[in-house]
Amino acid sequence: MFDRPDTGERAILVHLKLHAGQEDLFELKELARSAGADAVYILTGSRRSPDPRYFIGTGKLEELKTEIQTYEADIVLFNHPLSPSQERNLEQALEVRVVDRNGLILDIFAQRAQTFEGKLQVELAQLKHLSTRLVRGWTHLERQKGGIGMRGPGETQLETDRRLLGMRIKLIQQRLKKVEKQRHQGRNKRKKAEVPAVSLVGYTNAGKSTLFNKLTGADIYTANQLFATLDPTLRNCEIENGSEIILADTVGFIRHLPHELVSAFRSTLQEASEAELLLHVIDANANDREETIFQVNEVLNEIDAGDIKQLQVFNKIDLLENVSPHIDYDDKGKPVRVWLSAQTGVGVELLYQALAELFTSNKVKRKCYLSPAQGRVRAKLFDFAKIINEETDDYGGWNLAIEIDKKHLGLLKSVENEEII
Repeated sequence: MFDRPDTGERAILVHLKLHAGQEDLFELKELARSAGADAVYILTGSRRSPDPRYFIGTGKLEELKTEIQTYEADIVLFNHPLSPSQERNLEQALEVRVVDRNGLILDIFAQRAQTFEGKLQVELAQLKHLSTRLVRGWTHLERQKGGIGMRGPGETQLETDRRLLGMRIKLIQQRLKKVEKQRHQGRNKRKKAEVPAVSLVGYTNAGKSTLFNKLTGADIYTANQLFATLDPTLRNCEIENGSEIILADTVGFIRHLPHELVSAFRSTLQEASEAELLLHVIDANANDREETIFQVNEVLNEIDAGDIKQLQVFNKIDLLENVSPHIDYDDKGKPVRVWLSAQTGVGVELLYQALAELFTSNKVKRKCYLSPAQGRVRAKLFDFAKIINEETDDYGGWNLAIEIDKKHLGLLKSVENEEII
């Protein structure tokens, strides 16, 4: 066995063509860059099926050994999920650290997590991933061997490690349940206040956070890299006619997002699953944008958000020729697509317009008079309607101008002199 190096910046990337619809090589380069690795060489090839021992064939393994020595690489990044035994066999043969695609994404998430909840979620995902890989890289342990005089305490140590991992996983899950309960209480308060919740979703690096900043005036971190932001952020956003929505920026999606991450981030992604509308941000300049749309919808289905109404936002039109900002409507006159550039701000006003059309179509404006004895009705109107104007008369009554959702018109049954504005 070998001693793992303290650093791992010089990386060799390995990408095999196995089947259609698999992970993209360009995406592996971006993942490596986002993790802080310097890709010094890319090893490519094709196989009908992975080798059960090394994933790559023995010929490619020898080629990989040569390139590691040539470029003095200290880490190999595979653009594929590897089994624990494949990782162990590769590390023994190459004598450098080997990280598969899932491990690479988990490492990026560990770098990006800032909040208490985000760090807990990343640790949970890492521990679940590690629990299947205790057999690799533990050079300080003896392993149980067959034969008299060859049996050591290693197996007992591994069992201890598994038990400690299980205890830590259980503790993190308990803490996350408390955080999830707090999030649920916050969502209930927003629902009670009748403020619509809108979640930004989309493929990573599609420009969600840039658009979020443009719409809300926030200053969350943005960068041209995968998973630049990880922790969810919520802000009030005012659309046309003074209406408000709660806008949530969520983690970006990616092809074959590791199951450990989807499971660990379920409470965070629940902001999307309980939203009234999803703003699906799409990189209009991406060559594979249809594939990324499909991948995002796959994850949404996995978190039970596939049936929520979507408004597609085709971002980065400043990188396209002969495309101007505009709104696409369906046959019922509802907006379904907005074309804009969050970076330059061109077309953002059309997104405000589309949101206003979607959220004000069910609202009506009314004028009414409340007697002094109808203070309870007035309090309910303040909870469920927008008060445009209020004037008090000499008798202690109130003349109100309100905007109210049609489903709450029953509150006006006992109100005098109700009229449409």
